[in-house]
Amino acid sequence: MHEVSLKRRVPPRSELTLADIPPNVGLFPLRGTLLLPNGHLPLHIYEPRYIALMEHALATTRLIGVIQPYGMTAFGRPAPLQSTGTLGRITAFEEGSDGRFSLTLTGVCRFRLLQAERREEGWREGRIDIFPYSHDLLESTAPLLDRPALKRSLKHYFERHQLETDWKKLEALDDETLLIALPMILPLDAGDKQALLEAPDLNERASLLFDMLDQD
Repeated sequence: MHEVSLKRRVPPRSELTLADIPPNVGLFPLRGTLLLPNGHLPLHIYEPRYIALMEHALATTRLIGVIQPYGMTAFGRPAPLQSTGTLGRITAFEEGSDGRFSLTLTGVCRFRLLQAERREEGWREGRIDIFPYSHDLLESTAPLLDRPALKRSLKHYFERHQLETDWKKLEALDDETLLIALPMILPLDAGDKQALLEAPDLNERASLLFDMLDQD
């Protein structure tokens, strides 16, 4: 009996290289929502145009560009998009009986948006460049966080915003995971989230995050 070797259409996320990233990806604009490399973003998709986008991604690379819009939407025209977003890979997917999609995107790497065009299905496709952020595909070393200072800043932030958290679960996370999870889940404004996304490395992200937590 002969063994048949089947090549995967899409490499595992941990094995993705620059050569696996297409020059064009479907874009999912989300204001005030952040996806960082190695972060996990649950989504519920119900608009027909974005269901079509997810179906396209599932049939091809499973990659989607998450990016924030900015400014006001002109009548009949989509809102302009930020210049930096994050490629997310569909790592979990479920279709409901009503046709809606529930899925999880896992951040792969950031990208620069060079151009965006609307497709006939209604969603936008972007021409992207990931070279400025190609280091996102490599293992990184997280800065050593000052945990007591971070906890103090978080406590003051939560008190000001009347938020609660499970401190035991938070303290169990390693530094890199904290620097991914906190910017994504905290109710920061869209501009702050974009600044955290565009921070060149984890050290700069940590510094920005401390500044934002300590703002009055």
